[in-house]
Amino acid sequence: MNELDFSGKHVLVIGGSSGIGNGIARAFLARGAVVHVWGTRERKEDYSPEEGSVLEGLRYHKVDVLSSAELAAYEPPFESLDVLVQSQGLVLYRRAEFNPTEFRRVIETNLNSVMACAMKFHGLLAAARGTMIILSSIGAFLATKGNPAYSASKAGVLGLTRSLGQAWAADGIRVNAIAPGLVETKLTRVTTGDQSRLAATLQRIPLGRIGTVEEMAGVALFLASPLSSYIVGQTMVVDGGRLL
Repeated sequence: MNELDFSGKHVLVIGGSSGIGNGIARAFLARGAVVHVWGTRERKEDYSPEEGSVLEGLRYHKVDVLSSAELAAYEPPFESLDVLVQSQGLVLYRRAEFNPTEFRRVIETNLNSVMACAMKFHGLLAAARGTMIILSSIGAFLATKGNPAYSASKAGVLGLTRSLGQAWAADGIRVNAIAPGLVETKLTRVTTGDQSRLAATLQRIPLGRIGTVEEMAGVALFLASPLSSYIVGQTMVVDGGRLL
């Protein structure tokens, strides 16, 4: 038996059009799953590999998670859902998150939409006795002086993961989260693209390097597989030792 064979399984990755979400989607696709991804652009062709987007073989749908109308209108092309990955995320730089309107926008994207999407798919996850994986961040554990909304939203995901993990276990749904450290994506280029800033960050990572989307995807595969069947409500920190 291959516990990491997802042949015939239905997987939905919200935010799977780029970055870590796209890496997770491609990892499930490579292991036989039927993988659906959500993004905010009209067509999959509107994304490019330079942005960290490889959508070949993935079933793309445009859904804005901040639009309750779009969320309600989405009709799933599957009768049960084996894996739901919530990888939607927003971070604003240059102290923009200190603006109340922008603060709320980040919270809406990174936390409130996660609950809305969880409720949208609860029934389909229960039908499959499936798993839900939410992307948090090590920013949930650290002070991030320039990004109060991002830090608060990702800390909120920790609490939501625990609460839904407890509440939905009786429905046969396992809920867990991943808290990545620094991974090179379009959201982190403010750090990875600045050599002095990157060098300062690497000094605080025991492994001495940044993570890859493939490494985050490996943890997602584990959390969705029978190998993690007794793990519920937990947040797996995947940061090369940064929090140590």
